[in-house]
Amino acid sequence: MTNRREFLSLASAGTASIVLFGCRAAPAQPPEKFEVTMTDAEWRKKLGPAAYEVLRHEDTERPFSSPLNDEHRAGTFSCKGCALALYSSATKFDSGTGWPSFWKPLPNAIRTRADGSLGMSRTEVHCRRCGGHLGHVFNDGPKPTGLRYCMNGVAMTFAPGKA
Repeated sequence: MTNRREFLSLASAGTASIVLFGCRAAPAQPPEKFEVTMTDAEWRKKLGPAAYEVLRHEDTERPFSSPLNDEHRAGTFSCKGCALALYSSATKFDSGTGWPSFWKPLPNAIRTRADGSLGMSRTEVHCRRCGGHLGHVFNDGPKPTGLRYCMNGVAMTFAPGKA
C-alpha cells in the first residue's frame, strides 16, 4: 500500500521528468534529407532572427503580427529559406486565427510529419526542399479540402502576380 508521501514523491518525479525531458514524441523515422542545406550560421545570416527561429527551430510567430496575414493580392507565397513556391493566393482564406491560412498547397511544395510537442498531437508542415518549419495543418478548413494550413508569415515571402 502506498502512503501519501510515496505518492507525492512519485508524482513529483513524473512532473520533473516531463520538465527535464519534454513532451516531444520521439521521431518515428530517420531525419529527412533536403535538397537545400546550409550550416546553422549560414541559415542564421540568411534569414534574420525571427525567420531563423521559426524555420530552423520550429518557433511560432505571434498571431496577427505578420503582414502576410493581410495580403490579399493575387500571387504566390514562397519559402523564405529556399524560395520554393508553396501556396497560391487563390487558396488563401481568412481563418481568424491570426496566421496566413490556406486550404491547399501547391503540388510537391510541402511535406508533413507528426508533431507531439507541447503535449499535443498535431501535423507539422515543412518545406520539402529545405526542411524549414512553416506551421501546422488542421482538419477544420473550408471546402473543397476541409484543411487549414496555418502558416507562419515570417517563414514565407510573397510575390504579386498571377495566382
